[in-house]
Amino acid sequence: MSTSAIARYHETLHDDGIAQASAEVLDRQLRHDGLFFGERPLCSVLRPRFLTLGQYRQLSTASALVGSAFEKVRVAAMADSALRTQFGLTAWEEELIHVDPGFAAASPTSRLDAFFADGNGALKFTEYNAETPAGAAYNDALSRAFLALPAMHAFSRTHVALPLPAAPSVVHALLQAYFQWRGVREAPTVVILDWKEVPTASEFVLFAREFAALGIDAFIGDPRDAEYANGRLTIGGKHVTMIYKRVLIDELVTREGLNSPVVRAVKDGAVCMVNPFRCKVLHKKASLAVLSDERQQALLSPDEQAAVAAHVPWTRVVEERRTQYGASEVDLLEFTAANRATLVLKPNDEYGGKGIVLGWTVTDSEWEEAMRTALAEPYIVQERVEIPAEAWPAWTDGALHVGERMLDTAPFLTDGVTMSGCLTRIATDPLLNVTAGGGSNVPTFLVEPR
Repeated sequence: MSTSAIARYHETLHDDGIAQASAEVLDRQLRHDGLFFGERPLCSVLRPRFLTLGQYRQLSTASALVGSAFEKVRVAAMADSALRTQFGLTAWEEELIHVDPGFAAASPTSRLDAFFADGNGALKFTEYNAETPAGAAYNDALSRAFLALPAMHAFSRTHVALPLPAAPSVVHALLQAYFQWRGVREAPTVVILDWKEVPTASEFVLFAREFAALGIDAFIGDPRDAEYANGRLTIGGKHVTMIYKRVLIDELVTREGLNSPVVRAVKDGAVCMVNPFRCKVLHKKASLAVLSDERQQALLSPDEQAAVAAHVPWTRVVEERRTQYGASEVDLLEFTAANRATLVLKPNDEYGGKGIVLGWTVTDSEWEEAMRTALAEPYIVQERVEIPAEAWPAWTDGALHVGERMLDTAPFLTDGVTMSGCLTRIATDPLLNVTAGGGSNVPTFLVEPR
């Protein structure tokens, strides 16, 4: 079990000098690879996340079934305007999702965000990042850093710990989409596209190295430096044929407009962009509401229905209607108002924990105000899930400290169904969001006793 592996790993840290030596090695590794989120070290603890083979299989199987269910709902929504209204798309999003990307997958690379509780084996997917899943290259670089720790060497005497690489699968998913778009297997010129000032820029450097290792020219670019003329998109004066889109579509359109060089080039088919505009359908947080709503169950196979029921918490778009909750039919607004302690409100299209209201952390009046906001703007309401916690060791002020932190489980998917690596975030705050300024990332390892 992972709990016994954790206990054994912590024992090694109490051996003479191993904790301090591991902290020093980790610090050097973080600095060498630029593993910082803005100014903060990406990882602040001395132990990786451990998954057993059984846990990995459960996570992989559930991800595949839920991922295929998402895609069935998306395909149906593309052909059914009434179904699409459930996602809360804006007018410009409705326009852009119909742009043909030139390849089959709506989200060649994506990430499910989940909580994997111990004890009863509960696994609940609470969000689906179908647009710009970050963290794959960070995970791999942290894995390499942890493999160099004296503590990992000592641990390897009793356990096998294998990293779960994620970045290579992201790169190959991008390339497969490009080959479909281009019609031939030839190397693209890739721009990793986002604003210069974003705190995740250090991960772009890591991805540029991944492309370079395959002999592919890749550079980091800013949408504000783009020019489009004569059927060619250039960024910083360099002609590009593929965009690895890390900039959010909403920010791109809000800041640069629908007539910006990048948007026009993609619409004209002059450049391949991954993930494409149509990923916005499933990236909306309402996608979990649409997926788990009783109105869509007929779209899914029995196995997919069972997986959604088991692994997607009850979620609905906040609106006036009656709906199913378990075996009962309820008035959605009355039910939401009366069950603050077990519900969460989330804006339909935000990230970094923005706008999320955890019902059990606010007063009745604050919940009422949050509900008014949720009715005025696109929001979802979601049932509270159990947030697991583990003991994590850290070297602080010249001593080893072990403290409890909550953790999430975020498997990376290629083409929406194949699990390739897993992001883990830990924090003392239940939002568990590094972008929001708290917590840290740890690499995920598969662990088994020797």
